[in-house]
Amino acid sequence: MPLPAESFAVIDRCGLDALLAALRAAGFRTVGPTPGDDAIVCADIETTADLPAGCGDEQAPGHYRLHRGEGKGFFRHNPGPDSWKKYFFPPRRRLWALQLRDGVFEPVGGEVATPRYALIGPRACDLAALAVQDRVFRYPGARDEHYLGRRAASFIVAVNCGQAAATCFCDAMGTGPRCEEGFDLALTEFAGDDRHEFLVERGTPAGEAMLASVPARPAREADLERARAATAQARAQQPRKPAAATLPGLLARNREHPRWEEIADRCLACGNCTLACPTCFCSDIEDTADLTGAVAERWQQWGSCFNASFSYTHGGSMRGSTAARYRQWLTHKLSAWVEQFGSSGCVGCGRCITWCPVGIDLTEEVAVIAARDGERSSGAPGATGGRV
Repeated sequence: MPLPAESFAVIDRCGLDALLAALRAAGFRTVGPTPGDDAIVCADIETTADLPAGCGDEQAPGHYRLHRGEGKGFFRHNPGPDSWKKYFFPPRRRLWALQLRDGVFEPVGGEVATPRYALIGPRACDLAALAVQDRVFRYPGARDEHYLGRRAASFIVAVNCGQAAATCFCDAMGTGPRCEEGFDLALTEFAGDDRHEFLVERGTPAGEAMLASVPARPAREADLERARAATAQARAQQPRKPAAATLPGLLARNREHPRWEEIADRCLACGNCTLACPTCFCSDIEDTADLTGAVAERWQQWGSCFNASFSYTHGGSMRGSTAARYRQWLTHKLSAWVEQFGSSGCVGCGRCITWCPVGIDLTEEVAVIAARDGERSSGAPGATGGRV
């Protein structure tokens, strides 16, 4: 059911600047999309001047190009190589440190204040990814209080997509392109020749209170209709349509499918997909010491199931081949994750497709597996009738 216009307000660029200022005055560290390293990356911002005005992007399997100077919109781009999880689940974090004093190791350092991040610009798929990580890090017996503390202290200003990259498939995964939950405020940008405004939806009491300090006008039905048209456009631009509901069963019964070896012939096992993925949560633990042996530290850092050492147990790797490691990643992401956490581990953002150096497209791979699975199930010529 469409929300009433009373749930929305409209602000202009000055209003967005006022919102950023209000967030910073409230003690938040504002972070958002910026044009850096020829890609849209998440970094600290202070005003709208730091946002990627006029920047769009071109994405395809193994391909990304940033285009500048295309209009005045701040959010014309699609998700880049960064994901917002780094603010709650840092790529590298020191767990503890010890220093040798008078022959005894003593703890070094004290409690560090939990940072308060205001995220400006997460898309619907990003919000779905954060919800996935929330379930992972609340998992009984494996709670991560560091992650949960940062999440609880955050404020989210999401952005509804008005366009989709060629690699997006959030519509098929049921995670976008419109933000439905998980935000304090959600923006829909209107950036044309005649206007540059933002339709703002209130998502929480905290968001409503923050918006109350910003100059705004009431939303009109024409504003809502334009926002609905933008969502419809982003949905229509998505060519990939994996049947999400069928994927858990499909992959569970095709663990010995010959396609895994075919993928391995192309896969570099570089781990780019796991680093770009907004839901991957694996980590490694590293113990270090200085050259004198007087200081010892333990670090947590992002890990990847594509690393041969990641599954090293009792003298050897449990997944010694690239085929086994790719199968582990994709099967966990789209199948076992549902049983383990109650949802898919994929939100359809397309990052793994864009940032794979050899352009492996997981939607293409599951389509091939599904086609051959259908042949076996129907008794078509050449069907094996069982496991390959």
